[in-house]
Amino acid sequence: MSRLFAPLSQRSLKLRNRLVVSPMCQYSAVDGLPNNWHLVHLGSRAVGGAGLVMTEACAVSPEGRISAADTGLWNASQAEAWHRITCFLRSREAVVGAQLNHAGRKASVEAPWLGGKAVPADAGGWTPVAPSPLPFRDDSSQPRELQPIEIRTVVDDFAAAAQRALDSCFQLVEIHAAHGYLLHQFLSPLSNQRDDRYGGSFDNRTRLLREVLAAVREVWPERLPLWLRISATDWADGGWDIEQSVELARIVKTLGVDLIDVSSGGLVPDARIPNEPGYQVPFSARIRREAGIATGAVGLITEAAQAERIVADGEADVVLLARQLLRDPYFPHRAARELGTTTHVPEQYQRAW
Repeated sequence: MSRLFAPLSQRSLKLRNRLVVSPMCQYSAVDGLPNNWHLVHLGSRAVGGAGLVMTEACAVSPEGRISAADTGLWNASQAEAWHRITCFLRSREAVVGAQLNHAGRKASVEAPWLGGKAVPADAGGWTPVAPSPLPFRDDSSQPRELQPIEIRTVVDDFAAAAQRALDSCFQLVEIHAAHGYLLHQFLSPLSNQRDDRYGGSFDNRTRLLREVLAAVREVWPERLPLWLRISATDWADGGWDIEQSVELARIVKTLGVDLIDVSSGGLVPDARIPNEPGYQVPFSARIRREAGIATGAVGLITEAAQAERIVADGEADVVLLARQLLRDPYFPHRAARELGTTTHVPEQYQRAW
C-alpha cells in the first residue's frame, strides 16, 4: 500500500492522504478579501485530490500584508468571504487550513509580476515594521523598529486572526515563521539586533514566536491541529540554522504544535540556496528524528515516486507541493495511479479517469 496515500490523523482530523497544497500567494485580493479567483484556485486543488488545501499567507493586520493585494483575516468581512471558500473545499472532502502571517520588513511591495519593488507610503504603501530597523535589501523600504507594546499587539493580532479562521470553518491553522517574514525576522540574529527581552539569546529571539503560539492555542480548539512553518536555515553565515530549528521544534511541541512545515531561506537576498530536487528534505528528516514531532517536506518535489519515498522512508509525514500543483491541479489523482492505488475522483470527472 502506498504510504503517500495512507490517511494521516492529527487530533480529531483525518487527512485522506499525505499530499498538501502548500501556501501560494496569489496577489489577487482587494482589501484583504478573497474572491472568485481564490475559490477556483483552491477549489480545483481540492477537486484534484489533495488531502489538505492551505490558503496563501493571510495577513493578521493591514500592515502585515506583503502587498496590497494579499488576503487577510484581520476583520469580519474577510472571515465571511473565506467562509464561502472553506465550505466548498470541505464539501470536496479536503481538510482546509489557513496560514497566518505578518510580513514585517518585507511588507508593502508590488506583486512579483510587477517587479516586486517597494511601494512607498505616498504611492499607496505603508511603512514596514521589524525587530530592528534593517531593510531586507538596499532598495527595500526602511522598516520601523517595533516597540514592546506593539509586539504585544502583534501577538493579539495572530490570536484574533486564529479566532476568525475558526469562525470561517477552517480546520487547521499554520503560523508562518519562515521566508524572512516577521516571526522569522525575530528568530534570526541577522535581522534581530535588539538588546531587550526579544533579542540576543536564543530564548529571547524565540520569545515572540512562543508567545504567538501560546496565544493562538488559547483560542484554537484542542481538537484541531496547529502547524508551524519555519525556515530551517537562512543559508547564510551567522544566521538561523538547523541546530536552532531542532531545538525550537522540541520547544513548540510542548506548546501544542502538531507539525513543523520545514522550508528554508528567504531572510537575506544573497543566500546561496541549492537548486536541486528535494533539497530541503534532509532538514525535515532531521527535525522529525531529533525533535520527535511530525514534519512536512517541501521544495522541488515533482514526481509521485519521489513523494512516496519521502514519506515511506520516514523523512516527513506529509509532502507539500506548490509549483507542481500550479502545473497540474490533479497531480494527486495521477500520482495515485502511478503508485498503484486509487483516489475518489468526482463523478463529473470520472470519464477522464
